[in-house]
Amino acid sequence: MFNATRLCLFVLGLGFAVTGFAADDPNEKAIKARQGEMQLRSFNAGPLFGMAKGQVDYDAALASKLAGNLKLMLDLDNGRAWAPGSHNGAYPGKTTALPKIWENSDIGSYGKKYKEAVINLAAAAGNGVDALKPAVGDLGKACKGCHDEFREKK
Repeated sequence: MFNATRLCLFVLGLGFAVTGFAADDPNEKAIKARQGEMQLRSFNAGPLFGMAKGQVDYDAALASKLAGNLKLMLDLDNGRAWAPGSHNGAYPGKTTALPKIWENSDIGSYGKKYKEAVINLAAAAGNGVDALKPAVGDLGKACKGCHDEFREKK
């Protein structure tokens, strides 16, 4: 069981910290907010990928907690973090988000794939490493699909 209250307080604290350091430019604040969200996703997903690859010992309780955190984050409405004009062309060096994110009318399908992958992962995470592996694989595909298409290559 994950502690939703602690996660919410952490996310709120992260939001205050991030917006406190951003300039007065609302797009810069949006960039920082979505980067914070991605870091929090990575913080929770990273150990799950490690467990699935055998790089980290499988821990059912931890896997359930981390997947639950990702699922909890689905309830956050962070649409403001994706402000039009907050792309790498307008803010070079501050973001890797490509302008075509805002030009693609099918961008919502990427979010739906991610959401489905997280929901399935949350259901499977505590049921053994054999159940975890394909669910983590689907999460990786969902993340990679969007990143490959809409993130500047480094």
